[in-house]
Amino acid sequence: MKPVVAEFVGTMLLVLLGDGVVAGVLLNKSKAQNSGWIVITTGWGLAVALAVYTVGPISGAHINPAVTIGLAVAGKFAWSQAGGYVAAQLLGGIAGAVLVWLAYLAHWSGTEEKESKLLIFCTVPAIRRLPANFLTEVIGTFTLMFGVMALSAYKPSAQSGLTPLLVGILVWSIGLSLGGPTGYAINPARDLGPRIAHALLPIAGKGDSDWSYSWVPIFGPLAGGILGAVSYVLLFKS
Repeated sequence: MKPVVAEFVGTMLLVLLGDGVVAGVLLNKSKAQNSGWIVITTGWGLAVALAVYTVGPISGAHINPAVTIGLAVAGKFAWSQAGGYVAAQLLGGIAGAVLVWLAYLAHWSGTEEKESKLLIFCTVPAIRRLPANFLTEVIGTFTLMFGVMALSAYKPSAQSGLTPLLVGILVWSIGLSLGGPTGYAINPARDLGPRIAHALLPIAGKGDSDWSYSWVPIFGPLAGGILGAVSYVLLFKS
């Protein structure tokens, strides 16, 4: 049961700090308002690093259904554990989003833009072309999965202690280089969990939760994660 609890906690921390930095940048009268994309991508990278440091020794810190399912398809993770991991990740995403809502409770009513409030919880494409948006998520998550497996191949103790930080830097790089078109979900739990929270929470002045787009940041990352894991195994027989 410990690994499942760890996946819940790790994903909650990821979303708390990741969605939290977006809230700081977008909500009116926040001290971080308008600080920009570099702050958002840095915040997400550091959020990933902290989450991996926190729960990596317990669960492996998948904190992402695309990672869990990609590893399972590639024969690197037991299917019998996958369902529990994915459920915990989704619930952790919801919990993290609720904490962000509470942390910024005084700011929601002072922000009129409904899309800005939605962007804090989940991704919205810059240009809404679903096939292109799907492809972007596939490419981004392929890069994440391939990179994570490559970093995990380093075994010396000095390197293994750096691995969570390097995974955070990898996510930071993906955000800077590939995040512009869709906001780089690259993680179904990071998008779907907070989207559910957005739909359920009494957020002042919120709009709809854009369910017509929600399949893109679910299935794009799942496809990219599977492709990345299988490609790494086939190329390097890891």
